Amino acid sequence: MQDPTQLFSFEPGVDPGALPPGVLIVGLGGFIDAGNVQSLLVRHLLEASTAQVVASFDLDQLLDLRGRRPLMIFEKTKYIGYDDPALLLHQLKDRDGTTYYLLAGPEPDYQWERMIEAIRVILAHLRNPLVVTAHGIPMAVPHTRPVGLTAHATDESLIGERNPIFGQVTIPSSLAALLELRLGETGDSALGFAVHVPHYLAQADFHDGALTALNAIVDATGLNLPNDALVQAAAEGRAQIEAEIAQNPEIAAAVEGLERQYDNFLEASEKPNLLTPQANPIPSADELAADVEQFLRSVSDEPDAG
Repeated sequence: MQDPTQLFSFEPGVDPGALPPGVLIVGLGGFIDAGNVQSLLVRHLLEASTAQVVASFDLDQLLDLRGRRPLMIFEKTKYIGYDDPALLLHQLKDRDGTTYYLLAGPEPDYQWERMIEAIRVILAHLRNPLVVTAHGIPMAVPHTRPVGLTAHATDESLIGERNPIFGQVTIPSSLAALLELRLGETGDSALGFAVHVPHYLAQADFHDGALTALNAIVDATGLNLPNDALVQAAAEGRAQIEAEIAQNPEIAAAVEGLERQYDNFLEASEKPNLLTPQANPIPSADELAADVEQFLRSVSDEPDAG
């Protein structure tokens, strides 16, 4: 492996040995982010606090720009702008003045293992006890019920008692997931939250999902993260969703069906919501998939509608 320290550099004037310790939140995109949960959370944290860039990564070594070409601005006879991608380590403070860090930018296409080793070097400078991630996944759940999430960690004590929805499944990898795996292999601490986003809102900005992710990070880390703007955006988002559904009887019927499915599952499990510890065995992944398929068939005459 090439030297991982050559992938990043600290900003001029930043002494890495003098950086205060703090939790590292990682927002590197990935293969899925339903409801733009992660991107909304990252944007909120950067806008709600004074962020200082302390390090940056060399994306010429990490990105396939031909695979996801950055945008440029052309005006009349010349190019006047380039959306230069950046992967940056930000230093922030919560509302109590506690330092934490945010690594945000595009997920690297190349050199994942080297990238993970580079993050390890940074964590050593930060004397970091914990890495946290969050993103959204689409689920057949209604937006009118509490937003659920799937918590995962290198050590179950980091997430406490939670209700797992999935058994063993095979999914596409992401750098954040591989980072958590590698940190666990060496006894380091990392945890993450996959927020359950209603599948019909997967392409929209689901601020309630981002707020759920923020609250989960607060509970897990003890950070007093700002939430005012996100609370307001979530309330406005709910109002907009309700207004749109009120104008579309077909969608309203589908949501009502999801509500019945959700409530029936909770009643059978004797749980108040999907975040609480389970009382009875939950269905397997295949059984859940069959239930979803049955529901989709029940709300439309079209075989593949949903």
